[in-house]
Amino acid sequence: MLLKVGDIITFERSFTVRDVELFTEISGDQGNHHLTPDEQGRLVIQGLLTATLPTKVGGDHNVLARTMNFEFLRPVFTGDTIICEVNIEKLERRENNRTAINASFLCENQNKKLVLKGDFSGVIL
Repeated sequence: MLLKVGDIITFERSFTVRDVELFTEISGDQGNHHLTPDEQGRLVIQGLLTATLPTKVGGDHNVLARTMNFEFLRPVFTGDTIICEVNIEKLERRENNRTAINASFLCENQNKKLVLKGDFSGVIL
Protein backbone atom coordinates (compact mmCIF):
# COMPACT_ATOMS: atom_id res chain seq x y z
CA MET A 1 0.00 0.00 0.00
CA LEU A 2 1.37 3.38 -1.01
CA LEU A 3 1.10 5.92 1.82
CA LYS A 4 -0.30 9.42 1.35
CA VAL A 5 -0.34 12.48 3.60
CA GLY A 6 -3.54 12.37 5.61
CA ASP A 7 -3.73 8.56 5.70
CA ILE A 8 -4.77 7.14 9.05
CA ILE A 9 -3.61 3.60 9.72
CA THR A 10 -5.30 1.74 12.56
CA PHE A 11 -4.00 -1.26 14.45
CA GLU A 12 -5.57 -3.00 17.45
CA ARG A 13 -4.09 -5.39 19.97
CA SER A 14 -5.00 -7.01 23.28
CA PHE A 15 -2.15 -7.76 25.68
CA THR A 16 -1.81 -11.02 27.61
CA VAL A 17 0.13 -12.16 30.67
CA ARG A 18 2.37 -14.12 28.28
CA ASP A 19 3.14 -10.91 26.35
CA VAL A 20 4.29 -9.28 29.61
CA GLU A 21 6.36 -12.35 30.56
CA LEU A 22 8.12 -12.42 27.18
CA PHE A 23 8.76 -8.67 27.18
CA THR A 24 10.06 -8.87 30.75
CA GLU A 25 12.49 -11.58 29.68
CA ILE A 26 13.69 -9.63 26.63
CA SER A 27 13.80 -6.14 28.15
CA GLY A 28 14.82 -6.92 31.72
CA ASP A 29 12.07 -4.55 32.93
CA GLN A 30 11.09 -6.44 36.08
CA GLY A 31 9.20 -3.77 38.00
CA ASN A 32 6.91 -5.31 40.62
CA HIS A 33 3.86 -3.86 38.87
CA HIS A 34 4.78 -5.99 35.81
CA LEU A 35 5.19 -9.16 37.89
CA THR A 36 2.55 -8.92 40.65
CA PRO A 37 -1.14 -8.86 39.68
CA ASP A 38 -3.33 -6.07 41.04
CA GLU A 39 -6.54 -6.72 43.03
CA GLN A 40 -8.31 -7.47 39.73
CA GLY A 41 -5.68 -10.02 38.70
CA ARG A 42 -4.12 -7.80 36.01
CA LEU A 43 -0.50 -6.93 35.32
CA VAL A 44 0.61 -3.48 34.20
CA ILE A 45 2.01 -3.64 30.67
CA GLN A 46 5.49 -2.17 30.20
CA GLY A 47 5.27 1.22 28.50
CA LEU A 48 7.60 0.17 25.73
CA LEU A 49 5.48 -2.93 25.10
CA THR A 50 2.51 -0.62 24.58
CA ALA A 51 4.73 1.44 22.27
CA THR A 52 5.09 -1.56 19.95
CA LEU A 53 1.72 -0.64 18.43
CA PRO A 54 2.91 2.41 16.45
CA THR A 55 6.24 0.73 15.74
CA LYS A 56 4.36 -2.23 14.22
CA VAL A 57 2.62 0.14 11.81
CA GLY A 58 6.02 1.60 10.90
CA GLY A 59 7.39 -1.89 10.37
CA ASP A 60 4.48 -2.82 8.12
CA HIS A 61 5.50 0.06 5.82
CA ASN A 62 9.30 -0.44 5.98
CA VAL A 63 9.94 2.72 7.98
CA LEU A 64 13.48 3.03 9.30
CA ALA A 65 12.88 5.25 12.34
CA ARG A 66 15.06 8.23 13.07
CA THR A 67 13.13 9.71 16.01
CA MET A 68 10.35 8.38 18.22
CA ASN A 69 8.60 10.38 20.93
CA PHE A 70 6.25 8.72 23.40
CA GLU A 71 4.03 10.28 26.06
CA PHE A 72 2.63 7.61 28.36
CA LEU A 73 -0.66 8.93 29.75
CA ARG A 74 -2.31 5.98 31.55
CA PRO A 75 -1.35 2.47 32.53
CA VAL A 76 -2.28 -0.39 30.22
CA PHE A 77 -3.24 -3.72 31.81
CA THR A 78 -3.34 -7.30 30.65
CA GLY A 79 -6.68 -7.88 28.99
CA ASP A 80 -6.91 -4.31 27.69
CA THR A 81 -7.48 -3.80 23.99
CA ILE A 82 -5.54 -0.85 22.61
CA ILE A 83 -6.45 0.83 19.33
CA CYS A 84 -3.60 2.75 17.73
CA GLU A 85 -4.19 5.34 15.01
CA VAL A 86 -1.16 6.55 13.08
CA ASN A 87 -1.65 9.76 11.08
CA ILE A 88 0.73 10.31 8.15
CA GLU A 89 1.57 14.02 8.35
CA LYS A 90 4.44 14.48 5.91
CA LEU A 91 6.02 12.53 3.07
CA GLU A 92 8.98 13.97 1.18
CA ARG A 93 10.77 12.27 -1.70
CA ARG A 94 14.57 12.36 -1.29
CA GLU A 95 17.24 12.21 -3.97
CA ASN A 96 18.49 8.84 -2.70
CA ASN A 97 15.21 7.30 -3.88
CA ARG A 98 13.85 7.14 -0.35
CA THR A 99 10.90 8.94 1.20
CA ALA A 100 11.13 10.85 4.48
CA ILE A 101 8.09 10.38 6.72
CA ASN A 102 6.66 12.18 9.73
CA ALA A 103 3.68 10.70 11.55
CA SER A 104 1.83 11.12 14.82
CA PHE A 105 -0.13 8.52 16.75
CA LEU A 106 -2.80 8.16 19.41
CA CYS A 107 -3.50 4.96 21.34
CA GLU A 108 -6.77 4.47 23.23
CA ASN A 109 -7.97 1.62 25.41
CA GLN A 110 -11.31 -0.15 25.04
CA ASN A 111 -12.90 2.56 27.23
CA LYS A 112 -11.86 5.32 24.78
CA LYS A 113 -9.25 6.60 27.26
CA LEU A 114 -6.03 7.92 25.72
CA VAL A 115 -3.11 5.84 27.03
CA LEU A 116 -0.25 6.83 24.72
CA LYS A 117 0.49 9.52 22.17
CA GLY A 118 3.51 10.61 20.24
CA ASP A 119 5.17 10.90 16.89
CA PHE A 120 7.96 9.47 14.80
CA SER A 121 10.04 10.34 11.79
CA GLY A 122 12.29 8.36 9.53
CA VAL A 123 12.63 7.12 5.98
CA ILE A 124 10.69 4.54 4.03
CA LEU A 125 13.12 2.00 2.59
